[in-house]
Amino acid sequence: MVEAGDLDRFRTDLDRLAPGAGIIALAVSGGPDSMALLALAHAARPDSVIVATVDHRLRSASGEEAAMVARYCAALGLPHATLAPEKPIAGASIQALAREARYALLADWARARGARALATAHHADDQAETFLMRAARGSGVSGLAGVRPRAEIAGMPVVRPLLGWRRTELRQIASRAGAPFVDDPSNQDTRYDRVRFRALLADAPALDPAALAQSAAALAEAEQALSFAVDRLWSERANGDVTLRLDVGGLPRELRRRLVRRAIGLVRTHHAIALPPWGDASNVEPLLDSLAAGKRATQAGVMLTPRGDMWKIEKAPSRRSL
Repeated sequence: MVEAGDLDRFRTDLDRLAPGAGIIALAVSGGPDSMALLALAHAARPDSVIVATVDHRLRSASGEEAAMVARYCAALGLPHATLAPEKPIAGASIQALAREARYALLADWARARGARALATAHHADDQAETFLMRAARGSGVSGLAGVRPRAEIAGMPVVRPLLGWRRTELRQIASRAGAPFVDDPSNQDTRYDRVRFRALLADAPALDPAALAQSAAALAEAEQALSFAVDRLWSERANGDVTLRLDVGGLPRELRRRLVRRAIGLVRTHHAIALPPWGDASNVEPLLDSLAAGKRATQAGVMLTPRGDMWKIEKAPSRRSL
């Protein structure tokens, strides 16, 4: 049974992220965190919850875990679907590949059933682990902001109503609700970065996961403010179509960094440049150094030419074959 205090708290968190009526789809793996999400959501919105479990088929027990979730949903009277990728997941970064496949499957399923949002069970301890992992890699504001309470992934709104909850709380909620759950053995596999950082947090009491998660939330607000500033600066300082001109006069490096990334992305889109790969996290530091020194530079198929504080951004000329 879900206690009244937990239910009120969850309703507040969920209503903030997904207000109003409509179907909420839940991603439930069978672990204690997602089973707590299932128990809380069923208690809060019993008539508007649907559930799916993704069986990546990476472990022999995964099929039975999905069946366990299905049985519990049947007992609660909730619709449940088990989803699986068409092709086996394989590659060097298998967790990243599994995540990509999982969200694609969940988004398609949720959309087909008219869900207005997909809810996942990410919590404060997940956020703290993500913060430390990204800090160790030298991430900037966007990366350190971690898991967002609300995002769009694979074209589907995704909400995380448990980001303010601790792992231990959720395990207790699942137990009190009588929900079955399993502990994924991969959570003990030290080959994965997340497992090692989880152990680091456990061994360092001075690193408070709740405080780290709060720092990530503050950085998410800073990221939102920076995005707002960049949108306004773009409307004021960028012009052109095939060839862009960008006035960067008086701007700090972080804003130049974001504006030039946007400019490169737009030129690549306009000219259908697919290779080399490009993204919001692509390293542009050497490029910014060259432009600040008044030197022309090329990156990702785009040429940038500085004329004082005015930068011209256009498709790079094709290389002549010898």
